[in-house]
This record gives sequence, structure tokens and C-alpha cells, in this order.
Amino acid sequence: MQSRREWFKSSIGIGGLMLTPSILSAEEIKKYNPRAKSSIVKLSSNENPYGPSERVLNAIKNSFSDACRYPYEFIHELQKTLASKHGVPVESIVVTGGSNEALRVTGLAISSQGGNIVAGKPTYLALMSYAEGWGSKIKWVSVDSEKGYDLKNIKSSVDDETKMIFIANPNNPTGTLLNQQSLKDFCEEMSQKTIVFCDEAYYDYINEDNYPSMDYLIRKGENVIISRTFSKVYGLAGLRIGYLVLKPELADQLFGDYSVYRRPNIMAQTNVLAVSAASEALKDEDFYKFSLNKANEEKDKIYKLLDYLNLKYINSSTNFVFFESKKHINELSEQMLEKGVIVGRPFPPFYDWCRISTGTSEEVDVFMKAMLEVYG
Repeated sequence: MQSRREWFKSSIGIGGLMLTPSILSAEEIKKYNPRAKSSIVKLSSNENPYGPSERVLNAIKNSFSDACRYPYEFIHELQKTLASKHGVPVESIVVTGGSNEALRVTGLAISSQGGNIVAGKPTYLALMSYAEGWGSKIKWVSVDSEKGYDLKNIKSSVDDETKMIFIANPNNPTGTLLNQQSLKDFCEEMSQKTIVFCDEAYYDYINEDNYPSMDYLIRKGENVIISRTFSKVYGLAGLRIGYLVLKPELADQLFGDYSVYRRPNIMAQTNVLAVSAASEALKDEDFYKFSLNKANEEKDKIYKLLDYLNLKYINSSTNFVFFESKKHINELSEQMLEKGVIVGRPFPPFYDWCRISTGTSEEVDVFMKAMLEVYG
């Protein structure tokens, strides 16, 4: 008689936990542009496995005739669209070469003031790494027992030398989401003492109804900065485009006086093709909804697998899952690579935890089959 584990293994490799196989039609493949399955499935960088959408690809192609021009006037039009989206003046929008540039240039600007930055750990490191490289001190505060930000200890770590507090919400790599009232209270209070930076790269994946962006505090004139990216839900990681939202006078202070051409302290900005892609992506609601639905579908499959394997995980508000591997991440990475899957890197101090991105349905099935073999 077939054991429960043998039955589970055979079912998962074909149908994915006995769920209805997620097979896209020819029309859906054309519209949503899933990446082709490769011999090594890379699920380590939280990339969207879909996109650019058909609409966005057409916009990119049509923008080639403008590639001989500098991007300033095109960026200005995108700024106006984003300003309307967030309810802020156009001077509040700083378009950058991906949100990584936004984070790094902010870190550079803050480091020039001396003092320290308070940040949770683990979290996304781009801002802190850049600031530290230019002389800032980082005051790290470990996440709590639920792997979420410990706002109480972050608050108590702020002193007269603190120039910025960094919050990634939802957090990367843990996928945790702060209680919305706790976050609002924290940002409202602490923005009276220092700048609060909220990285909202994964904001679109939040399933909680009416969860607020901290952009409402920018509309109130508070010392809050948010960052957003087109790399995740919009599927434009390779084009490098993101942006900051902050009150104009703070943007002038950190990045130079505003002009329609650029703020002088912003390094790369982006390019004409990326601006065209982002502008069209904001209009493509069909792809946006599809992208979110597929991420949720694949997370559910991963949750069921981890439940079966008795591996603890964090309910994620992102397009990845952080789970307890019960073995060193380097060991698991080697074992999974032998099975054809690349998983997330180490995130100190949680060396026995692993971050896995959602991929296409086919890619996630490969991950699940590999996990069953590794933990079998």
C-alpha cells in the first residue's frame, strides 16, 4: 500500500498538491509574458515571473524612436502621474534607477550629516550599507519573536544623533507586516524627532483591506519618506525604475533643488524605455490583478508543502515566503542547487531560515519536488 508521503510526492510532481494545474492559455501567455522555465530554477531574488505585460512590451517598442533623447521630459510626465497617484505635488516625486538607487542615494545624503540610522535586523540593507560605507553608524534592533519589527525597541534606540529610522514594510526577508495602527502611531510620533523612511517595495502584495501607505503623512508635511518600485508586481526588474515620495522641502535638502530636468544629487534616474514601461504599467490593471493573484496562488502551494513537512513559516505579505529550514542555509542551498533550484541567500542571524520567491506554477512545482526529496 502506498504511504501518505509517497502519495504526496507523486501528486505534487504532477498536479501541485492535487490542486487544479495552473496552465495558461495561449492568450494569457501573450498578455502576461511568463518567463520560460530554465534548467536551473532561480527563486532567490523575489522577481516577478510574469511581465513585462503585452501592453508594456508594446509601449517599450514604441518608445525606441525617443531613445535618442534624454529622459528628463518623459520623467516629468511620469512624475505628474505618480504625484496624482499619491496626492502630492510633483516636486515630491523623485524618479530613480530602481528603488535601489533611491535607497542608496538616501543613505549617502544621510551619511553626510553624521550621526546614526536605526534599523531592524534582518531587513533590506541597501540604504544602511551605503550609508555605513560613507561614515554613518547603524544601530541595529533585532526583530521580535514573530520575526516582525520591534517598534518599541526601535523607538528606545533613537537618540539625539539619530538622523533616520528605516522601516521596510512589508519586511524583506521576513515577509512580515506591521499592525497598521501601530505603524501609524509610530511614524506620526517619530517623524517629529527624525526622518522616518518606509520602504514600501512590497506594498502592493498586502492582502489586508485598506492598509494605509505612509504617504498620508507626506501629505500632512511630516518628515516621512516612502520608496516604491516597478520591479515587483509590475514585472519590470530588469528595466530599473523606482521612486521616492517626500515633501518638497525635504527633497530639496537631501537631493538638491528641484527642476524639471533633475535634482542634482540623484545619480542615474532612469531611461526613456523604462519610463514608457512604467507609465503603461500603471494603466494595465488586468496585469496588475493577474500578477497579485498568481503570487497568492503559489504562496498557498508553498504553505501547504511546508505544513506537510512540519517546517515553520511566516505568513507573508509579499511575493516570497520565509521558512525555518532546520538546517544551515548554506547546506540547504547546496542540496537544492543539486536538485536544480536556487533559493535565497543567508540572512544573519537566521542561518536556519530560508527565503523562497514565488515563481510560475511550473517553477514552484520544481521547488516543491526538490524539497520533498531533500526532506524525504
